[in-house]
Parts: sequence; C-alpha cells; structure tokens
Amino acid sequence: MILKDMRKLEGALEAILFAMGDAVEKSSLCGALEIDEPQLEAVAASLSARCNGVRILEIGSCYQMSSSAQYYEYIQKILQTSRPAPLSQAALETLSIVAYNQPVTKTTIDAIRGVDCTYSVARLCERGLIDEAGRAELPGRPILYVTTMEFLRMFALRSLDDLPPLPEGKTLSEPQTEDEVV
Repeated sequence: MILKDMRKLEGALEAILFAMGDAVEKSSLCGALEIDEPQLEAVAASLSARCNGVRILEIGSCYQMSSSAQYYEYIQKILQTSRPAPLSQAALETLSIVAYNQPVTKTTIDAIRGVDCTYSVARLCERGLIDEAGRAELPGRPILYVTTMEFLRMFALRSLDDLPPLPEGKTLSEPQTEDEVV
C-alpha cells in the first residue's frame, strides 16, 4: 500500500470511528474502506501510532476510538465530572466469577462467594459490565449472566482469552473454604 493510500485510509478509518463513537465491526470497516482484514489491521496500527491523544482499541472483532488514559485529568477538567465510583471488592469478586465461568447463574455465583450476591449482580448490570444471556435449562429457569463489551473495554481486553490465568490449582467454579479466600 503506498503512503498516500495509507494516509487516506487512516483518515477514513479515523472519521468512521469518530462519527460512530462506539465499537465498529471489522467486517463493516473492511466493506466501507474496500480493503481486507490484514490491510485494515495495518491501517489501524498505523493510525494508532500516529495518534497522540486518542488510541484505537481492538475489542473482539471490532475497533473503537478511545481517549488516551494519560489525558484523563484534562478531560475531567472539561467535563467537570468525577470518575464513576470504583467497584467494591464484592462487585469485583462477582465480576470475576462471571468472567471465568460464563454463562453462570446467580445461584452459582452465590455458592462460589458463599453470600447473597443480588446487590452486586444488580450493580454490575446497571454499569453494563454483565448482562442477561438467556435462561438455564434447570428447574425455575434461572437467568444466565455473561460479561459485556463494556467489561472488555473497562479492562482493556481484546477478548475473554486475554483474561489472566488463575493461579495453578485455583478455580472460580467451585465454592472455596474460608482459608482459600484471598
């Protein structure tokens, strides 16, 4: 790809991602730019390297434009809002259980944590980090929960495959004794 074409494609990709404001499927971007996926990846990498205040995130099979974290304080001054409240320890534990065991029912989450997680599950749903993904084929047809694209964005993960491995011998799929809880 010659430099002139690369700059034109970078500009087009930047304009699309800016205008959409949300993640855009790679297949849609390839169609709009009339290029294949390897070319799209090269354009996105080149654009990302040239951008200073923004970055191009790859989230699953999508790309999204995002502000660089290093400029957060300046953005915060303009918006004059504070950062959303951090997740509580209980919410982080619940989110971890969902991430590593999805799809998972609330009953399973409760059993693993050893406490009622109704509040944590509701807060995570409100924040868009987990979502309902249907119902289990079990008595009472309990709701199944999975993580969302927002979860991937928040933790800067391309996919669930990027989750760190659990320590050897540890699992988040079985209830733990009090001695094992960190």
